[in-house]
Amino acid sequence: MPPVSSSATPAPLEPIGPPLKPSASPPPPAPIVIAAPKQPNGKIEKSLVRITSTEVEPDYRAPWNIGAIGRGVGAGFVIAGPRIMTNAHVVSNTRYLTVEREGDPNKYPARVLFVAHDCDLAVITVDSADFYKNMAPLTFGGIPELESIVSAYGYPIGGERMSVTTGIVSRIDFQLYTHSSIDQHLAVQISAQINPGNSGGPVMQNAKVVGVAFQGYSGDVAQGVAYMIPTPVIQRFLTDIKDGHYDKYVDLGLTYSKLQNPAQRRYLGLQDDGHGVIVNTVVEAGSAGKVLKQGDVLLSIDDHPIGSDAFVELEGGRAEFQEIVERKFKGDKVKFDLLRDRKPMTVAIELNTVWPYLTQGHYYDMRPRYIVFGGLLFQPLCLDLMEAYQMTDPRVRHFFDFFVQEQIYLQHPDVIVLTNILPDPTNTYLTPYRASIVDEVNGKKIGTLRDLAEAFAETPDRFVIKMIGEAPPLVLERSQVESARERIRSRYNVIQEQNLDEQPIAQPAQASAGGPSS
Repeated sequence: MPPVSSSATPAPLEPIGPPLKPSASPPPPAPIVIAAPKQPNGKIEKSLVRITSTEVEPDYRAPWNIGAIGRGVGAGFVIAGPRIMTNAHVVSNTRYLTVEREGDPNKYPARVLFVAHDCDLAVITVDSADFYKNMAPLTFGGIPELESIVSAYGYPIGGERMSVTTGIVSRIDFQLYTHSSIDQHLAVQISAQINPGNSGGPVMQNAKVVGVAFQGYSGDVAQGVAYMIPTPVIQRFLTDIKDGHYDKYVDLGLTYSKLQNPAQRRYLGLQDDGHGVIVNTVVEAGSAGKVLKQGDVLLSIDDHPIGSDAFVELEGGRAEFQEIVERKFKGDKVKFDLLRDRKPMTVAIELNTVWPYLTQGHYYDMRPRYIVFGGLLFQPLCLDLMEAYQMTDPRVRHFFDFFVQEQIYLQHPDVIVLTNILPDPTNTYLTPYRASIVDEVNGKKIGTLRDLAEAFAETPDRFVIKMIGEAPPLVLERSQVESARERIRSRYNVIQEQNLDEQPIAQPAQASAGGPSS
């Protein structure tokens, strides 16, 4: 290329496009456009609802009272039906329930259709014809993979609009469901922040529900640890209620130990194949009570070999062998191949619930059971009672802790405790008997609260109440009890002297025909 002469005049630049016209004021700056964030799970606002519950907490210290009134907020989402799924603890002990949706200022009265306290799930509905218009039911996916990303939706503290948090799946395991405090089911641990108000909201992945947010640790225990109820538990609940009734989870009613020690395996006559667990205890009132025995070695369940670590291969993964039972229903059967005294056997067990476990869990939607007699308050032992009175008596603690393991329920289906004394001249100097367990009245063994009521309904001159232990019997004169009856009732506002049955504290709130309320 030849050099350019310094004296040469450069050619003028040609404009690109038409010439600009002069203006009196400079043009406005171009707006900064921010792309809308992606919504991989779709318009969740059309499926998510905010649930407000007015609750009545039973008063175990004065069970004839209505109890403390409180208010709770949770989330839910529309599923096919149309219905709304949420947590059981969002709607437990409710007296009045309302539901709100995004973009609608109204509060719609709702009612509970089904509630499963053992797996912390519930289905509610709104009867207003307008509520479900433009709402989109969500569908369910499978169990998300470890380290995959999920999103949790709800209405946590700090605002009234929808909130979304994201996190990864960090663990899939059996966990205690704290709502009942006794049930263990499959749960998925996620790192997404879940706070009060998230409960009952959907956890989404690829536009499908993969779980329901339900519990987590407080910040002083663990950071970023929360749990969701996975779809196998959800689908089991929805299948159970198809017949219009929830039959609860079934259970074998046994405890077992792993068999991984080589010397222990040889002693039991087992091969070195890594299979088998040994039965420790069998609950007589449970499904396996009449079939399995202590010392049985379980080798397989429904043709799934049981590993010495109690795991089986299931749907391409590994799970505790109890997961096979978890997916069955009341009346279903499960088959075990086992060794008993080193001899192979095959047995079939018809599955049902195990009622003694209920004593060690929380009760909901039920009035406490009790008897007031001569100013003495008698109540059956349960977890709620233990927590209400903060009981530390060693005998009461033992009866509670070993109610199932030592099969105390065979002699005492109800463990009747003298929990409180309403002071009156007829019961003076009886304070040392507080927290004692009733054994018999006038020589009649007391196994249930109804047994106690029948004993008190008789007409002897005196009631000799023997407690478990070495203390002398407690004695009440019938004439004094009768003369003090109205005095005690009016003084302590005892509206009802006894409640023997598990009765609902209230009927579910019925939605008004007129639609939403303000």
